[in-house]
Amino acid sequence: MFDRKMLARAAGLCASAAITVGLLSTGAANADTFVPLPGGELVKTLSDGTVVTIRLAGESATISPSMGSTPLHRNAWVSGSAQVELSGTAGGKIFPGYTVGCQVNIAGGGATGGMDGNVDWSGDTVTGGVGANSGGNLSLGPGQAKSFYVLDLEQADDFGNESHKTRNAFKGTSGSVTWADETIGLNGCGGYAQARAFVSVEVETDNVITWVTLWGQPFSLG
Repeated sequence: MFDRKMLARAAGLCASAAITVGLLSTGAANADTFVPLPGGELVKTLSDGTVVTIRLAGESATISPSMGSTPLHRNAWVSGSAQVELSGTAGGKIFPGYTVGCQVNIAGGGATGGMDGNVDWSGDTVTGGVGANSGGNLSLGPGQAKSFYVLDLEQADDFGNESHKTRNAFKGTSGSVTWADETIGLNGCGGYAQARAFVSVEVETDNVITWVTLWGQPFSLG
């Protein structure tokens, strides 16, 4: 015959175990999520025969629950390395950055609405500096997308005043930029959100000045 006290104690232990499992599950759900990304490579031959190779390597994102614990806030840290190689003697400028969209498809090369600047994001080349701002703290509503540059290099201009550059310039046949734990902060998006890296390069040879852009794989911000 079972002792009622023993049954009550067993029931209490089961309830405690269930609470513990529930707490562990909640903690796991709120933990940061590391997302390895494949990067990519683009090879393009310019009209003067110069071959441009752009690589996005070591790309990753760490998605974090919002500090406000609301669906309107997202936070992520992104890392990667942009590498450019040119055939022949030339030079260029590397503009790495990210496009972030709220309830908008950015898988086709950018986004279809709400983009900063008048820029064609549909192909692998863009003109006009891709119309992005520096800084990854963004406020977006449904159907909107914005882009930002990773770099914000402070230097003196020709008159000795402070200026900020969003590119890394190089001379010769190669250049690179590496970033780690760059913040993407998104506010105001009540639906699904995505982000996507880009590496836009301005190439300057004796005969050609043009832009070439490599897109990374889109990833979810939640």
